[in-house]
Amino acid sequence: MSEATPGRPNEDFVAAGPGWVVLLDGATAPQGVDSGCRHDPAWLVRRLGGRIAALLALEDGKPLPDLVAEAIKVTGEAHTGTCDLQNPDSPSATVSLLRRRGAAVEWFVLADSPIVVDVGEIMVFRDDRVDHLPSYTLEGVRKSRNSPGGFWVASTKPEAAYEGLTGEVPVDGLRRAAVLSDGASRLVERFGHMDWDELLQLLDDEGPRELVKRTRAAEAAGTKPRGKQYDDATAVLVRF
Repeated sequence: MSEATPGRPNEDFVAAGPGWVVLLDGATAPQGVDSGCRHDPAWLVRRLGGRIAALLALEDGKPLPDLVAEAIKVTGEAHTGTCDLQNPDSPSATVSLLRRRGAAVEWFVLADSPIVVDVGEIMVFRDDRVDHLPSYTLEGVRKSRNSPGGFWVASTKPEAAYEGLTGEVPVDGLRRAAVLSDGASRLVERFGHMDWDELLQLLDDEGPRELVKRTRAAEAAGTKPRGKQYDDATAVLVRF
């Protein structure tokens, strides 16, 4: 399930097929910043996410970072003639992938959209480099974006795909997994209303729609004003 911030276009993207899930979370552009691009983050996540989904559907066994790099390259080629792809504020997105191959489930995360798996214990795969930047001013984030020692996102540089975190878990013993945009992980990461085990159980018992409903209630209450009050929320539950 994916639900936009109230009153705004959805900058998340999600797709799934037999044995795979792809989720992207577009970075909302700060007001007054020229991205050098005629396209918005919603365009980017649809193009990039659609390309990754098409590559996953081929089931050719390419490593996940290779698929993401190819998708970034092809997406860039689609608008290089109209947009300044050298602009450091070009639209960008997180990428989170799950793929089953034989007796293992592979995972990939680029930036801070988490994947949570239940293997009898809860494991969280999340790229948290954006949480440790030396500066969060516009200029500080710009300098750290897609730079060594900073953080990496899917934007205009295919090499960013190889900075993502990746691994695998055995299918044997894997009970369930969730792929989340950071807007759908807020009840744990921002509001502290539950832990990861409780979030997985909520998804399993009542589904993604209930998770988003509770997230919207917490956002409306405004209990923690840090950052955006509302965010696009996307959640996928996979049972094994």
